[in-house]
Amino acid sequence: MAFVWPGIAHVAKMLLSGVTRFKSKTVARRPITALEARMQTGNIIPRQRVSMSSPKLFEPLSVGSLKLANRIVIAPMCQYSAVDGCMTDWHLMHLGHLAVSGAGLLTIEATAVTPEGRISYADVGLWDDQTEAAMARTLKAIRQWSDMPIAIQLAHAGRKASTDLPWLGGRQILPDQPNGWQTMAPSAQPFQSGEHAPVAMDREAMAAVRDAFAAAARRTARLGIDAIQIHAAHGYLLHQFLSPLSNRRDDDYGGSLENRMRFPLEIFDAVREAFPADQAVSVRVSGTDWVPDGWDLEQTVAFAQALEDRGCGAIHVSSGGLDPAQQIPVGPSYQVPLARAVKQAVSIPVIAVGLITDYDQAEAIVGTGDADLIALARGMLYNPRWPWHAAAHLGASVSAPNQYLRSQPRGFPDLFDE
Repeated sequence: MAFVWPGIAHVAKMLLSGVTRFKSKTVARRPITALEARMQTGNIIPRQRVSMSSPKLFEPLSVGSLKLANRIVIAPMCQYSAVDGCMTDWHLMHLGHLAVSGAGLLTIEATAVTPEGRISYADVGLWDDQTEAAMARTLKAIRQWSDMPIAIQLAHAGRKASTDLPWLGGRQILPDQPNGWQTMAPSAQPFQSGEHAPVAMDREAMAAVRDAFAAAARRTARLGIDAIQIHAAHGYLLHQFLSPLSNRRDDDYGGSLENRMRFPLEIFDAVREAFPADQAVSVRVSGTDWVPDGWDLEQTVAFAQALEDRGCGAIHVSSGGLDPAQQIPVGPSYQVPLARAVKQAVSIPVIAVGLITDYDQAEAIVGTGDADLIALARGMLYNPRWPWHAAAHLGASVSAPNQYLRSQPRGFPDLFDE
């Protein structure tokens, strides 16, 4: 049964009755429109509308050789369902149904470049032939049925590694316990008080991580994945180097903003060199730690500009995750001002994310120029056909697999691309 807002039936009845009273004047009867007819017969949800102009959310966008059909990005979402870093049948189901959602880009979850870089023992990895083969199997099956571009997020969790699964509490697992290992970070500062401290990385350890990112990028290219996103947000290793709250080093990689950016920029350079030049390498950042004296928007803008100078394809602006003391003003579009500030400072595409759930909300973010694209994560888990519904609401069209074409609603005969 179609959902009808309170009072809409009464309004519709008045509109379709043939006589409408306004300021004591009577308006003569007129023929009803096709849209009104569908409202009258219950074949359309009154909240939906036909757009008078092409919605910006469904305009195509190119980033290097990457061509997106629309501005909707499926953000990376950890599934904690891998075995020894290898994707399983769960990933085939999870990514497979998202790949027919009509979004412009699908991003594979945070993929560790080393076993020690995993958030948990069940994270996906891309560090050897076995993890590459498992990912290749998943991608082969998906690409048989979907031509949606696919990106991958390469990551290292740093001091936030070696944890249990979220539905088992997500607590740190000590190095001497099953499924646990010694973590590493810029400085020997644990994420939370009372946790086992990470080992401060020396130059050799940093070089090994840098080389692991580059090796994963080469594997990504062999897999035919369309783009890479480097994870420098949410309190993981590269964010730990960026923030003065977690980086207490007194060498060339700590102290000043220039020094704290040095290692993340070296990682970017290594990945950029290892990946085909015409394919995009983007970076996800936290726009702020939401903690006084931590990483903030001004530093984020400087980092984004440095990345653009090095050939970064896009910046994905999130926030938080570095310090348990964070005070996040959570609400609809709460991170959009961060994306807006970055977009005003760079010329490369900027992606906004965070409690973007409404179709008009998403269109407004892109349409007003606050960001070039919007990313959805939990919203796509809850509603895997969000792009279809957004297209119907905004009067656009969207891609759908042949097997689903007959599901097109009668009220939206042009919803699915031919």
